[in-house]
Amino acid sequence: MSFEHAPVTKGLMMGSALTSIVGGIFDVKHYLHLQLVPHVSRNHQYWRLLLHHTAFSNSSDLLIAVIVLYGVGVHVERQFGSVKFASFTVASVLLATILEFLALILFHNMGINQIPSGPSALLFSILYQWYRLIPPAYHFRIFGIAGSNKAFMYILASQLALGHLPGSFASAVVGLLTGYIYRSELVNIKSWRLSPSVIRFSTRFLLPLVGSTRAPRRSTRARPETTHQAPSPDVGNEEIIATARPSAGTEETGGSVMREWVNELTGRNEQGTTGVRVPTDAEITQLTTMFPNMQRAVIVGALQRSPNIERAVELLLAS
Repeated sequence: MSFEHAPVTKGLMMGSALTSIVGGIFDVKHYLHLQLVPHVSRNHQYWRLLLHHTAFSNSSDLLIAVIVLYGVGVHVERQFGSVKFASFTVASVLLATILEFLALILFHNMGINQIPSGPSALLFSILYQWYRLIPPAYHFRIFGIAGSNKAFMYILASQLALGHLPGSFASAVVGLLTGYIYRSELVNIKSWRLSPSVIRFSTRFLLPLVGSTRAPRRSTRARPETTHQAPSPDVGNEEIIATARPSAGTEETGGSVMREWVNELTGRNEQGTTGVRVPTDAEITQLTTMFPNMQRAVIVGALQRSPNIERAVELLLAS
């Protein structure tokens, strides 16, 4: 699985990792957690309400969060689309901030005085969307207990919920509640989107920082591309399919064996030894254009069995 069609998820992973590392290097993580007393109630440090979403307090929480975000965020963003997913993350953070502040006020007497730093509420909000949208890929049973592939993500997410009790559990509940509210009709925020100016700014300046999100492409060519090299007195007109020029010592002993093996794999046997004509790339391209529905291997075989391209066309028309 790659980050194709999921640049926002990749940006969230990179951003949370970067801010957590920078916070640890400069030793400012004690400014990042949200505590009602005395930071908010007495010192009026309301900037902590939003700042505590930016970085995790330790590397173990960061590692678990990145794994869970990679496992669930990519699927949810592909279902939503990047614009809707980005709007969902902003709305979730704002709604979770309000709910966390209310939870601290209402349950302060029950021992919930602080919320650990990190975007845990956003992560559990994404996890709720993943639970509702993405079906399980397979099911299994261990000692009579039924489960699915999604159970592994739930187990990892539970480590975040139970890591810093009771604040981490409160943040997890707030995140799940935020995801539920987003999907329900209690508050109509599903139709809200970021403004076009913000989208244009992010596409122009932030997306290049994220880097490429395209999956690696594998070539479907049946034969390697022909490399045009100047003829040398050592190897004649034969083609070398290698990453480096063979040395003089190995060329005499093992070079011919390697070339013969490569020629057998690619169908480029020499005409003098096998009697099969080696078609040129121009001939293959011309027949491929004339017969677009014909497989490449069939076209190459017809050219090898024919003395010229006209005879190869007759064979393909008769097949």
